Amino acid sequence: MEVKVMEEKKIEPEGHIIDFKHVSKWFGEKQVLDDVNLYVRKGEFVTILGPSGCGKTTLLRILAGFETASEGEILLGGEDITQTPPHKRPMNTVFQRYALFPHLNVYDNVAFGLKLRKMDSKEMDAAVRKALKMVGMTDYEERDVNSLSGGQQQRVAIARAIVNKPQVLLLDEPLAALDLKMRKDMQLELKDMHKTLGITFIYVTHDQEEALTLSDTIVVMNEGVIQQIGTPTDIYNEPKNCFVADFIGESNILEGTMLKDCLVRFMDKEFNCVDTGFDDDEPVDVVLRPEDIYIMQRNEQAEQFHGIVQSCIFKGVHYEMIVLTPDGYEIMIQDYNSFEPGTDVSLIVKPADIHVMKKERLCNTIEATVVDSDHIEMLGEKFQILPTDIEPGTEVLAEVGFDKIDLTDYQEDGTADGDVRLIIYKGNHYHLTIATDEGPYLYVDTTDVWDDGDLVGINIKPEDIRIKVKD
Repeated sequence: MEVKVMEEKKIEPEGHIIDFKHVSKWFGEKQVLDDVNLYVRKGEFVTILGPSGCGKTTLLRILAGFETASEGEILLGGEDITQTPPHKRPMNTVFQRYALFPHLNVYDNVAFGLKLRKMDSKEMDAAVRKALKMVGMTDYEERDVNSLSGGQQQRVAIARAIVNKPQVLLLDEPLAALDLKMRKDMQLELKDMHKTLGITFIYVTHDQEEALTLSDTIVVMNEGVIQQIGTPTDIYNEPKNCFVADFIGESNILEGTMLKDCLVRFMDKEFNCVDTGFDDDEPVDVVLRPEDIYIMQRNEQAEQFHGIVQSCIFKGVHYEMIVLTPDGYEIMIQDYNSFEPGTDVSLIVKPADIHVMKKERLCNTIEATVVDSDHIEMLGEKFQILPTDIEPGTEVLAEVGFDKIDLTDYQEDGTADGDVRLIIYKGNHYHLTIATDEGPYLYVDTTDVWDDGDLVGINIKPEDIRIKVKD
């Protein structure tokens, strides 16, 4: 059974403005949200971050009322709004495409919601002009929205949303359509607006840098499950698992063994660290951020490990280098100094810059049923096993090592099939997440190069399947 990393924010209940409680969502047979628990404080800037298809926009749409949760409830200020229609929820949404009315000018776009409420004209005029001033669009009232730049249209969309004085402002990738420079400028303006308005912002994006720049709190999602909740600093420096470490910024992720507290072994060497709370000789994953590795000309007396520079690319602020160690590990390093390819270099990492994470799983554990003495059914297919005396029809768990699964280029060549969903490089091999047609994920260690979305066949040798009766 896959272990889900779930986390709740430890705050006093009276500080909540929004509570998601055990929210799940299915579209047909596909589950896109899986038991989401999330608490948002009043006035907070929360960013929901994750790759395409992780469920972040669905979660936002459920909060806005555009979708209905299949399970669970949503509270606003302690009141259940799970079935409340969108127009009765005190929140507004800014969409990626802005959704401005092309036949209305700037003023009328912003005033649209106030006119529906039949607000007094003088009061409405004051509210519209105040909202436009907040977003830096004073003197644009009579402009045709189609004549505005993307950034200006985005400001008008925000003004239209905030003029109604919502308790919560929802933003669904509102900067995605802007060019890089304008997006960075608008990030700063959004942060200033949040401070000025003092209302709760919930922001959806797949842009890690954007999330780190804007947020008080980041919620990292993958495959409908919350992976980690924390401040930008916590998420970057203390990732909970390999997915978070890989998704947020650049990382070197390596497999290791925690020999004892504050002593970890990886890349076939022992390193002092500051992590505690592990069992002796516990398998772990180790994260080294590229900017935390010190690089210098080869000095055997000073080094912890060494390697040969394979590539050196100038990134504007720093150089990004790939170093290959004698044991075959590729390490990414970011430094203000450049070292040409072919240079023999020494590398050092301080104990405080080594982040050790508990492994989410040690092998694949798959629910199966014994068919006969030589076969089990799992992943919707029949797999051969070594002879067993377990009674046919017995439900069992099949354990398979990550490196014991063979993937083929053609689905028809496999006993079962699936598609590649996530690829994490671990220094000298890839760790793949494979989605199967029958639902459970498989995790595969391989040196072969695959692309996200590749369709694969799945084969497992009988001697590599260990079965045990379920409790």
